[in-house]
Amino acid sequence: MYTGFLHLHDALRWLLLLSLVVTLVKYLAGWFGNQPWKKVDNMLGIVFTSLMDLQLLIGAVLYFFLSPITKMALSDFGAAMKNADLRFYAVEHLSMMLIAVVLVHIGRAKSKKAVTDTGKFRIASIFFLLALALIVAAIPWSRL
Repeated sequence: MYTGFLHLHDALRWLLLLSLVVTLVKYLAGWFGNQPWKKVDNMLGIVFTSLMDLQLLIGAVLYFFLSPITKMALSDFGAAMKNADLRFYAVEHLSMMLIAVVLVHIGRAKSKKAVTDTGKFRIASIFFLLALALIVAAIPWSRL
C-alpha cells in the first residue's frame, strides 16, 4: 500500500506542477495584459487548489500512516534531526508544503475578494509564485 500511495503522490506532483504553471502563465498574462477575469480563470484556480488539497491529503496519509521513513524519524526525533535525509522528510518537506498550501488558499481567497480584475490576477499570481518557490524547494529531487 505504501508503494502505491508513494507512486500516486509522485505522479500527482507533475500534474500539480503543470496545473500551477498553466495557471500562473494565464494569471500573469491577465495581470500584465490588463485582461478581464473570466470563468476559465476561476476554474484554473479551483483545479490547481483542488490538486494541492488532494496532494496534501495523500501526503498526510503517507506521513502519518504508511511511510517507513517518517516512522523511523518520529521514533527518535532527536536522532532524525541529525540526519539530513530524515530531517528533510520529517520536518522540511512537510513544513514547506504546508506553507505552500496555505499560500495557495490565501491567494485564492484574497483574489476572489479583489475588486478589480487586475487585482484578482495580481494577488493570485503573487501568492501562487510564492507557493511555487516553496514547492520546488521542497520536492525531493534526489528521488526522481
